[in-house]
Amino acid sequence: MMIDQEQVATELQTVRDFIRWTCSLLNEHKVYLGHGNTNTWDEALQLVMAGVYLSWNSDKAVLDARLMASEKARVIDFVHQRVETRKPLPYITNEAWFMGMPFYVDERVLIPRSPIAQLIETEFSPFLREGRVERVLDLCTGSGCIGIACAYAFEEAQVDLIDISIEALVVAQKNIEQHELEEQVTAIQSDLFEAVGGQKYDLIVSNPPYVDQQDFESMPQEYHHEPELALTSGNDGLDITRSILREACDYLTDDGLLVVEVGNSEVHLMTEFAHVPFTWVDLPEGGNGVFVITAQELKHFRDEF
Repeated sequence: MMIDQEQVATELQTVRDFIRWTCSLLNEHKVYLGHGNTNTWDEALQLVMAGVYLSWNSDKAVLDARLMASEKARVIDFVHQRVETRKPLPYITNEAWFMGMPFYVDERVLIPRSPIAQLIETEFSPFLREGRVERVLDLCTGSGCIGIACAYAFEEAQVDLIDISIEALVVAQKNIEQHELEEQVTAIQSDLFEAVGGQKYDLIVSNPPYVDQQDFESMPQEYHHEPELALTSGNDGLDITRSILREACDYLTDDGLLVVEVGNSEVHLMTEFAHVPFTWVDLPEGGNGVFVITAQELKHFRDEF
């Protein structure tokens, strides 16, 4: 499919026109939705409004405003990227929302969508012990969204964001500054715990790469715009998770908690470590594959990993 830019620019005039046209194209070409929206109308609305530098929830009166030629060209380019190259919407607009907060994203990091958000909203209750949380580690941080959200949840805590990717940490630092959390949140380049030897955390949260090879090969084209380093981890998706399980107890306080998302690879984890008492979190708003385990349980079953 090739978009006839001249014809579109001639026949479509208003913001509403472009939203309707974009929605029709998304439906016609069966564009996959999996990075924020659940229906093509909302996807089209956000795409077009971003193209004219307006918020998706602007006054509806703007829908009947006519677009300038330069605005039409920008919107058409956005639609081309979304429909013809299947680039996910947040990479086009450089914005994703997590826990009701905006984060800068580009193709150096995964698009935020972790169900761990549901745990942050409850301050990890009832799994995290009561009392003040002084130190939090977001391991494999990517954009930094999980760690930054934890900084809002635990206002007195110091939060470290760790990632092996220097490029990802550039994005995370941008988000730290965007949320004005430079005094509370620190981005650290490290291969897992390598750079934080001797440190202890009350809470370690991780959304590591966990997509197994079979799932990765069958994923819609949109996901292949995301960095493979942040998605895959060996044939069964658990190479990095095994390392985290082996090492995490050395970096947790005695009453600390580890929280990890492994998505569909939970099946592999349950099979391989059937005797380990992972607590699989019930996620009422959707999602799967998030477990919690205490520092003491990790120590007891360390030889299993």
